[in-house]
Amino acid sequence: MKKTALIMAGGRGERFWPRSRKQLPKQFLSLTDDGKTMIQLTVERILPLVEQEDIYIATNRDYLPLIREQLPLIPESNILLEPVGRNTAPCIAAGAALIRTKYEDALMMVLPSDHLIRYNGMFQTTLKEACEVAEKGDNLVTIGITPDHPETGYGYIRFAGESAQGRAFAVDSFVEKPTLEKAKEYLASNDYLWNSGMFVWKISSVMKRFRELMPEVYEGAKQLQEAFANGSGEETLQKIFPMFPSISIDYGIMEKSQNIYTIPGAFGWDDVGSWLAVERIRQSNESGNIVSGNVITIDTRNCIIQAQGKLIATVGLKDLVIVDTEDATLICDKASTGDIKKVLENLRICNRNEYL
Repeated sequence: MKKTALIMAGGRGERFWPRSRKQLPKQFLSLTDDGKTMIQLTVERILPLVEQEDIYIATNRDYLPLIREQLPLIPESNILLEPVGRNTAPCIAAGAALIRTKYEDALMMVLPSDHLIRYNGMFQTTLKEACEVAEKGDNLVTIGITPDHPETGYGYIRFAGESAQGRAFAVDSFVEKPTLEKAKEYLASNDYLWNSGMFVWKISSVMKRFRELMPEVYEGAKQLQEAFANGSGEETLQKIFPMFPSISIDYGIMEKSQNIYTIPGAFGWDDVGSWLAVERIRQSNESGNIVSGNVITIDTRNCIIQAQGKLIATVGLKDLVIVDTEDATLICDKASTGDIKKVLENLRICNRNEYL
């Protein structure tokens, strides 16, 4: 069966402020030493499995110039421009409608654009296995990540003890972000995976679930498919999409469906959720610092420092994140990186939108 991919690239990535901005969100930034942006790496790692003309991008309409610049070989007809954010369920339904104008049915991989993966070969093998399970029947497959520590920032997937299809396990339930004590229990039980937000299914399978569980989105997707086919897709999308409920695919479909399977993934996955992810991505120096740009450090340890243009000199510091851009500088204790969003909230309250 034909393989297609929908890459979701509409997020804001606010926890990477001040580098990530409204007009340049996280997925369009380069955080690795190779200079490639996260969305470029996402496309690159699936090309052995999916033809370039079968890769679709769902994004905010404001980001079309960035898509054109960073992914010039993706056909513009494959770019879905959401007029507003409506979470993952409407995004996936609209993407399926667009793909259906080309294929009556196909395998559909759904992937976030802002994750990093260390071992591409192992990732591709896992996706192939997911495709095999999805193609066998009316199955929805999600890629779970084998946890290596008690993480409270991710949702979890609880799976059945015995393999149902190859390396795929039947999903027992989806679990919201836990407390630390619960996360420790999940890790010790070996019955839980991190929810990566990556999915594989036949378009017919997922649209059947939309018809049953989210009929208003299903009917809207049918209208979109007809509009995409007759050339009025963008106009219809602008009209219909804002009326969709804002709901995740997990809550709208996955938690309420049958024949849900998960495949454990161990391919060096990182969701790059905060500046602390840089420590997992880049090599630190002998003082534990990760620096880039024009930086001098004296008696400075375990810091993340990114300069742009002017010199940053630090003396006697430890455990800080320092990020300088043309118009804003962040200085943050590592333990407080989760509160960076509060800076943006304050900027909005003060109407200082030029810094968002």
